[in-house]
Amino acid sequence: MSIALESRKLTKQFGGLVAVSNVDLVVKEHAIASMIGPNGAGKTTFFNCVTGFYRPEGGDILFYDKSLVGLAPDAVTYRGISRTYQNIRLFSNMTALENIMVGEHSRMNTSWFEAILHTPRQRKEEEATVEEARRLLRFVGLSGFGDQLARNLPYGAQRRLEIARALASKPKLLLLDEPTAGMNPNETDEMMVFIRQLRDELGITIFMIEHDMRIIMGVSEQISVLDYGEKIAEGTPAQIQSNKRVIEAYLGRGAASGLSQPASGVA
Repeated sequence: MSIALESRKLTKQFGGLVAVSNVDLVVKEHAIASMIGPNGAGKTTFFNCVTGFYRPEGGDILFYDKSLVGLAPDAVTYRGISRTYQNIRLFSNMTALENIMVGEHSRMNTSWFEAILHTPRQRKEEEATVEEARRLLRFVGLSGFGDQLARNLPYGAQRRLEIARALASKPKLLLLDEPTAGMNPNETDEMMVFIRQLRDELGITIFMIEHDMRIIMGVSEQISVLDYGEKIAEGTPAQIQSNKRVIEAYLGRGAASGLSQPASGVA
């Protein structure tokens, strides 16, 4: 199986703070992979390096064997990587349909000059863009919401709309930053099913950050764990659940050592 994303000794610093330190990581093509870790572990910083928001001080990031370091965010998107955000970043005063059309911009070919003149080619491309936006609305379960302003949508629908906008650029790799944050249990269960659907029906690779362990263990095939910017573990859900360094990072050394000791006083 091909490697979609690879980081080699990736390092990002903010002054004297090392947010990501020498991280080696591989995400295989068509996998559902996850990154977990306590708050402040460097997870979103890692995503920001991948998508060109931050330039790392050291190491490299490869997407299908081509380096991403030094590329602007729009160039990274054009290469085939799209993302959502921990805090929803929709255009609140635009409709759901218009939000998705914005995501399609990187794949449009007509020039601004053609847009001013409303040339036949521009009109044809705009019609195709609207139709694709409607198709994506249907795919994410938001049929009938196209004319509603993004700010008026229910919270769970806003999350799905942000994913639809990310899909509009036709990514090969989709980065999801806490896709179930703020959702109720029913919405969370639906998102678990939807994440699998994204991979299985679209054939894309999914790499997500998530704090809800039920989501992580339920859909992930590979999990990488960061703590204080360093990768401390990597493996399948079963391997991560029993990893003492991971337990220590989340619960403290006492908890980790306690799990390895036989229970006492039990009849």
